[in-house]
Amino acid sequence: MKAGLLVSLIVNFLVVASAGSFYNDFYFNWGHDHGKVYGDGSSLSLSLDKYSGSGFQSKEEYLFGKIDVQLKLVPGNSAGTVTTFYLSSLGPYHDEIDFRIPRKYKWSAIHSSHQRVQPSFSVDGIAIREFKNLESIGIPFPKNQPMRIYSSLWEADDWATCGGKVKTDWTKAPFVASFRNININACTWSYGASSCKSNSGFGDSSNSWIWEQLDSGRKGQVKWVRDNYIVYDYCKDYKRFPYGLPRECDTNFH
Repeated sequence: MKAGLLVSLIVNFLVVASAGSFYNDFYFNWGHDHGKVYGDGSSLSLSLDKYSGSGFQSKEEYLFGKIDVQLKLVPGNSAGTVTTFYLSSLGPYHDEIDFRIPRKYKWSAIHSSHQRVQPSFSVDGIAIREFKNLESIGIPFPKNQPMRIYSSLWEADDWATCGGKVKTDWTKAPFVASFRNININACTWSYGASSCKSNSGFGDSSNSWIWEQLDSGRKGQVKWVRDNYIVYDYCKDYKRFPYGLPRECDTNFH
């Protein structure tokens, strides 16, 4: 597969590894007849046509950890389609790390509640975003609510193409996104407690990503991307936030 997506959630816990199999770790939560699993469960696909899309989710909840997946996005003219891979908790005040992905890109993210490690996002190895922990000034930070892994393929040509200027060409359907090698290194959450012991595992070389953060060079990449490629900045979207922009927009870290 040419494209891949890497999502990582990191925290000071001993990490439990799981070589992901769809049969063991996931299930289709909608559009069941538009999802296919191949072989031993290490690969699958979602499809979209005029009648339905499809999606899957993890059986377990995770508080922190690292999740890897290789993702091949919809090829060709797929305007108006949205492939997502995200983590979300439940409830009206849920946390969500949401990737709504255009085709032909490789995405990655690192997330930690530890003060020295901040959430960061990359495309094709180039850092595009860093979200700092600014709880000290009252800005919420996702570190307390366990989340499930979700993925979906759906149609959103009313907004996904510059406000609906381009409509989905259904003669190109079915649109197909493919996934493989979903590996989960994370603490499962059950009955209000984590499966992992705190303050353990930091010396393990396999957990070196716990301490990852953007160095000056990668922070320079973020600035370069923002200066040259940003097409939407929610901190400038006054129509979406008529009663005031999110608090992080008042800082230099949004």
